[in-house]
Amino acid sequence: MVRVGIIGAGELGSTMARTLAEKYSVTVSRREIEKVRDLKERGVILTTDNREVAQRSDVVFVAVKPSKVIEVLRKVGDVLRGKLLISVAAAIPLRRLKEAIGGERVVRAMPNIAVMVRAGFTAYTASDNLAEEDIKLTEQLLSEFGICMRVEEELMDAVTALSGSGPAYVATLIEAMAYAGLKVGLPREFAYKSSAYTVFGSAKLYLETGLHPAVIKEMVLTPAGTTIEGIFHLEESGIRTA
Repeated sequence: MVRVGIIGAGELGSTMARTLAEKYSVTVSRREIEKVRDLKERGVILTTDNREVAQRSDVVFVAVKPSKVIEVLRKVGDVLRGKLLISVAAAIPLRRLKEAIGGERVVRAMPNIAVMVRAGFTAYTASDNLAEEDIKLTEQLLSEFGICMRVEEELMDAVTALSGSGPAYVATLIEAMAYAGLKVGLPREFAYKSSAYTVFGSAKLYLETGLHPAVIKEMVLTPAGTTIEGIFHLEESGIRTA
């Protein structure tokens, strides 16, 4: 069995641990270990020692704040050397990750918060010389959280802004739609659920049929109908440029 380590059991790290613990041996570290005691019930090994995580694991995720990544990795680099490292911290390039641990088996990934329900989208990029078996293992692990796709590193910052931050944009859209429902008298729970399921269903329709979003939009539009009226209001609001 592959042994997985997670340095930094914050919101994202602990979520990944809960998911991966169903199939893998998982060890996680966090300074405030009491906040993730529930992980122990799932078979996760808890520690406050990052080096212990690295020693116990074949693959190590680093999920600390971006400002702390290099500092943390330098302290465990000698233990990580030769092991597969997957960073889920924003904006830290492969070059700096490799320098910090003095190794080449490095992956940079950007998941989003939907990993909590195994519906996340994770883009990743890898060292040029990473072995094919490491790529397969990376995708095997990241796929536990939802969908993963490999991209060139030069696109990772754009990915961070789009899909990494994206759930916040979509949540704002759902909230705005629900507010519109409340304005015309819909009950609160109905307004939120109908808005959320509309977003969910529209995304599912695109993903499963491959229809371009413009085509889906045209399927709903009728001359002088309510939908085209709503589209004009959206376009006037500057939603595309926003």
